[in-house]
Amino acid sequence: MNFNYYIPTRILFGPGKLEELSKENLPGKKALIVISSGKSMKENGYLDRLIKILQSKQIEYALFDKILPNPIKTHVMEGAQLARKEGCDFVIGLGGGSSIDSAKSIAVMATNPGDYWDYVSGGTGKGMPLQNPPLPIVAITTTAGTGTEADPWTVITKEDTNEKIGFGNYMTFPVLSVVDPELMLSVPEKLTAYQGFDALFHSTEGYIASIATPMSDIYALKSIELISKYLPECVKNGNNLEARTQLALANTLSGFVESISSCTSEHSLEHALSAHHPELPHGAGLIMLSEAYYTFFASKVPERFVDMAKAMGVDVDSLPEDERPFSFVKALIELQEACGVRDLKMSDYGIKKEEIPVLAENARTTMGGLFELDRYKLSLEETIEILNNAYK
Repeated sequence: MNFNYYIPTRILFGPGKLEELSKENLPGKKALIVISSGKSMKENGYLDRLIKILQSKQIEYALFDKILPNPIKTHVMEGAQLARKEGCDFVIGLGGGSSIDSAKSIAVMATNPGDYWDYVSGGTGKGMPLQNPPLPIVAITTTAGTGTEADPWTVITKEDTNEKIGFGNYMTFPVLSVVDPELMLSVPEKLTAYQGFDALFHSTEGYIASIATPMSDIYALKSIELISKYLPECVKNGNNLEARTQLALANTLSGFVESISSCTSEHSLEHALSAHHPELPHGAGLIMLSEAYYTFFASKVPERFVDMAKAMGVDVDSLPEDERPFSFVKALIELQEACGVRDLKMSDYGIKKEEIPVLAENARTTMGGLFELDRYKLSLEETIEILNNAYK
């Protein structure tokens, strides 16, 4: 019983909470608002609502609206340059994980010299310490997917080398996050499913990681339970605010898990897939990997898999002992079927089977640190085996 716990983010959670932002002390006088290159933040009125709140508080803003679903280093550097040019003293990420992650990375580079990859560890990153604290970060999440509103992590791709690497430390936690499920009602069903499974795997990986703690376990099992129960309803009936609220809670809990435990090598594997094929949604890539990945690990840490199966509602006590860990995998497949994402194929996104050795090497080179947090240490051959088994 020995662990550290630090989650400094103030979180406004619940339907209608965006409006409460007008009562909060925001951390500056001019914000850089970071949103995606898509239309949803503007068409759904979320950007206008945020601007109106800022104006009511006499806070100026600049807008950076180029973020891609798999965000890239070029846009981090461009956004940071805009923040400096405009004299912004804090950054607001409005949208899904890609926008909030980008806001964190832009906040880092708005105050630090050189190139973003100077500070990234893994791959060709130099792993240098930050010279200056980042600008304060405010996160307003419109998806239930990454938990990034409640953790310090940001994932960016260096597009010229196909390196997709996570970065973060105690300074990249948002100072304030808004989790308003009303903003999630507009998410289409496929994206709802992809994002929900991303949150699920943050919690399952955090539960089987070697650095899991009693605190992260509590959050992880509750998150797994809520996602199993409410994600199918959110996919089928996106306007169900109660289900969206429960899924939003599960997502924020998965962020807590990421703050005090960690992802495992499953995320390293997916980062390799979407680094080489950026049109692949992160959550979809994780779904493609999951059956093969968890089937492999179920026999390695069986007691943890039994716990996760119970959280998904499986009556494990009625099963033979040797089947209990694998009942989690069965429940996972049933959840994918219920959400209409069981038939995702790597080949649909242009991934070829002959790429697998390169993808396995990429995963281990760029984000090898997560392999070190597996309770069973995968060899390169076993990494390739999992990818081969996942391929279709």
